[in-house]
Amino acid sequence: MDYCVKIKKLVQFEKRKWVFLVGLVGLTHLFCQSLMLPYGNALLSLLPDDKNNVVVTAVDDDSSVKISIVENPGTVAASNLDTESLLVLRVKSTKSYNVGRDIGNADKGSVGRDNQENTNPDDLDSADVDDDLDFVEDETLANTTNNVDMDKEGSIVQIVKSQEHESLLQIGEAEFSKNTSLSNVDKNVKGGSATSSPLLIESQVSSTSSVDGHILMVNNKLSASTNGSSLKKKMRCDMPPKTVTPVNEMQRILVRNRARSRAMRPRWSSERDQEILTAKLKIESPPILNNDPELYAPLFRNISMFKRSYELMERVLKVYVYKEGEKPIFHQPILKGLYASEGWFMKLMEGGNKRFLVKDPKKAHLFYMPFSSRMLEYTLYVRNSHNRTNLRHYLKDYSEKIASKYRFWNRTGGADHFLVACHDWAPYETRHHMEHCIKALCNADVTGGFKIGRDVSLPETYVRSARNPLRDLGGKPPSQRSTLAFFAGNMHGYLRPILLKHWTDKDPHMKILGPMPPGVASKMNYIHQMKNSKYCICPKGYEVNSPRIVESIFYECVPVIISDNFVPPFFEVLNWDAFSVIIGEKDIPNLKTILVSIPEKKYLDMQLNVRKVQKHFLWHAKPLKYDLFHMTLHSIWYNRVFQIKSR
Repeated sequence: MDYCVKIKKLVQFEKRKWVFLVGLVGLTHLFCQSLMLPYGNALLSLLPDDKNNVVVTAVDDDSSVKISIVENPGTVAASNLDTESLLVLRVKSTKSYNVGRDIGNADKGSVGRDNQENTNPDDLDSADVDDDLDFVEDETLANTTNNVDMDKEGSIVQIVKSQEHESLLQIGEAEFSKNTSLSNVDKNVKGGSATSSPLLIESQVSSTSSVDGHILMVNNKLSASTNGSSLKKKMRCDMPPKTVTPVNEMQRILVRNRARSRAMRPRWSSERDQEILTAKLKIESPPILNNDPELYAPLFRNISMFKRSYELMERVLKVYVYKEGEKPIFHQPILKGLYASEGWFMKLMEGGNKRFLVKDPKKAHLFYMPFSSRMLEYTLYVRNSHNRTNLRHYLKDYSEKIASKYRFWNRTGGADHFLVACHDWAPYETRHHMEHCIKALCNADVTGGFKIGRDVSLPETYVRSARNPLRDLGGKPPSQRSTLAFFAGNMHGYLRPILLKHWTDKDPHMKILGPMPPGVASKMNYIHQMKNSKYCICPKGYEVNSPRIVESIFYECVPVIISDNFVPPFFEVLNWDAFSVIIGEKDIPNLKTILVSIPEKKYLDMQLNVRKVQKHFLWHAKPLKYDLFHMTLHSIWYNRVFQIKSR
């Protein structure tokens, strides 16, 4: 009897051991997954790897159609990164669209970027001198039938009139039913070929049926009148900014952000971090530089720190370029037009730059995500849809997949990763999921999420010839520049009409014009006017950035920047007061008074400084020391040095 009791106790003890062991293994598995996967995906990785697994995401406050189907990021195969499985496209009506390059040939005529003049990817953005277009928020819709009153903290509601139906699709703060069935999602698009790998959602609305509860519940704070008049919501690009951050305040922000970094502390230590921290100490206490044959001291905030940092970048910095991603969005640079900056950097970074590139990511200090924001828009944006959500989800899926495959993203939360993007939509497309990355952006707007001291203001360069990016370089000497100020361009945004209202045909010394006629002769006249003017006016368009700033430097004309909240390129190292004039938008009526009040000697100094700084804004087929490629890479390195935290 006692023998049987002992056996029972032994069995019970063994059961407890087994339960404890199984629990320990499970906890260990979850812990390992949390180190390897993006945040929140550890539990997802336990699900079976089935193409039918879906995640219905919550509503974004600035998107249109609020459904997304995502492959399980924890179990996705690395090879899938090179397929079209990343594509998540939202379509508002039953109108059919072609997925891929055919989207570029869709109807034109909507606001902003919908008016793109080129559909040939080999000749993108090369037809117009002034094409810095933009359309603003996704919520801005045309051809609607109701007026909407919207509470600031209420739901964002869009009332869309389908082009093929007369029904209304109301989109607000969505709560998806737990029993929502996604089995009827159509994966074939009329006129296209999305058969297996692309994940495509098409929202179909008939004229007799209402939205049947699968998509949304409209917030009761919405009040809509049905008087038949159209919704008139003014776009952000047509309104002055609510707040203005002057340049001197930007400088204070830069100093403050240098002193206290908000970057994530690494989850584990790295030898590469120690190398950067050692470089930081050397940069902060550089040898005093008096005369340098290659650098001109007045152009820089601190020429000694810049020189020391640049030398350490050449000696220390190693970059790993992700191979994931498929053309044309990844690894396909555009070398001419308005968005050439991102293309030239991609070309020169990926083109065998042995000084900085490494094949082993463990040896890298920085990680480059080589996508083209221009090709992202060209390939995926559905013309006239006013919905860019699928572009953002495409990059979100990409970042999640490289985080699933590699461990480096999660070590720093992406703080040692960087992107280079020149399209106006890039701040929106990289919001949230790439928020901690270093972003080199042409659209450097402090009110649009640009972080001074972490992000880099990328010069927007209009390249007319990919074979010869230096064509027409230079200008007349100061004594032969007969025009005081020159501007010509399209009436984009709210500011340029104000400029023309005050100065067109008002003064013979102020050549302030509207759009130039099309044709080669007109373009040559435009270049001639810039070469012949003392000051070149660079007002903002739809967004804060403008290619005229670099054009002015290219043609040795002193740039006059009129764009509130714009962070000038390479703001962390260059002293823009030495070679440019920055005035507030409110001072446009006093433009001539400001310019003529500048002493002749100061103008001559600024014009000399423009010629000296010019080499820092030029692209070369083979990169040269201190050129635009190296200046961009240096600012990315420099900001990382001062943002890094030790473990």
